[in-house]
Amino acid sequence: MRNSPPVVLTFSATDPTSGAGLQADILTLASIGCHPVSVVTAITVQDTLGVDNVMVFDPEWVEEQARAILEDMEVVAFKLGVLGSVENIAIIAEILADYPDTPLLIDPILSSGRGDELSNDEMQAAMVDLLLPQATIITPNSLEARRLAFISESEEDEEHASLEESAQRLLATGCEHVLITGTHERTHEVSNTLYDQHGNIRSWQWERLPGSYHGSGCTLTSAIAACLAHGLTVEEAVQEAQEYTWATLKGAFRPGMGQYIPDRLFWAREEDDETESEPETDPDTKQTH
Repeated sequence: MRNSPPVVLTFSATDPTSGAGLQADILTLASIGCHPVSVVTAITVQDTLGVDNVMVFDPEWVEEQARAILEDMEVVAFKLGVLGSVENIAIIAEILADYPDTPLLIDPILSSGRGDELSNDEMQAAMVDLLLPQATIITPNSLEARRLAFISESEEDEEHASLEESAQRLLATGCEHVLITGTHERTHEVSNTLYDQHGNIRSWQWERLPGSYHGSGCTLTSAIAACLAHGLTVEEAVQEAQEYTWATLKGAFRPGMGQYIPDRLFWAREEDDETESEPETDPDTKQTH
């Protein structure tokens, strides 16, 4: 029998544009050689401009989807995105508690790129209390990190908090690693910083690309999940996933009137471009790569 690709289970809401959400997770995981399986938590009405409506699934439906997959397949990593409700968060936390040795990655999506709210205060509190303690790594952007870390504090405390203090508060919930992305910071380069329970800190600087992108966070977290599923360490997975995500953004396209969509299959198009533009050479001296 052929070796099976690693199976990664993603819980998220659908996005009909395939820019973000469940479809973005599936594209990313498949692009990096995993077999994606999925649980739908909600259905959204959205385009590349923003989210217009959300229909949240009942927790019973979420549980039935997940249990059916988990009783049939060996899942090597979990990835969470938009979860839809406090009840869904609670049932997902209960399910994941049965798999404490399986890496759990959380992209705590609080709003869309346009600012449409996708998670209220009660959902955020439930996420902090029930899911973060089980997480291998969470990947908030700087705004999400401050908001989750200071969920019970004043807005002034949140606004003036440093990212390092925010990371330490999130680590105190019990999650093993926090990767805070700097796309929303007013810096020349994008700085992404990884923190862990042992006090280790590592930062990466990336060229800030022009434009606004739909689904960059989903892409990054799913890419980390895929790399972990292939056996990389957390730090190795974060490094590889950032390189992949930056390449998807560099090759992003704009099929609608709103944000650009990351090209998760950039590698296929690069190969086609090279083939088409490759100059003719003597067969005896031509090199292959």
